Amino acid sequence: MLHEFLTANRAELIRRCKSKVSKRDSPPVTIPELEHGVPLFLEQLVWALRCEEESLGLDRDRAFGPSSKTPAAVESSRTSAVHGKELLVRGYSVDQVVHGYGDVQAITELAQEKMRRSPSTSFAP
Repeated sequence: MLHEFLTANRAELIRRCKSKVSKRDSPPVTIPELEHGVPLFLEQLVWALRCEEESLGLDRDRAFGPSSKTPAAVESSRTSAVHGKELLVRGYSVDQVVHGYGDVQAITELAQEKMRRSPSTSFAP
């Protein structure tokens, strides 16, 4: 499960994301942003993925198929909008906001590294 991978590797993911953020050309990153942003994002993502997993059984029972308003989709939309607006207010350009979300590619990078080391590892439900 992806949420288990994120939880087990939380400290390493935070370290990698902070490293990427600190190397970006953008308005100066504040210590509170580094200490708060990535950990909060990971918490919200883990929560949304757990809710998504729990609701999968309910979605299968619906007559009209799965809902497009899953907990993960709703939470992702909400937090992305709030975070994006906050960055724009602080002087980030749209380009910088979009590229900032690329810093969380640390998740896929770490997953790929672990898969290369242990091909039997799976992050799927």
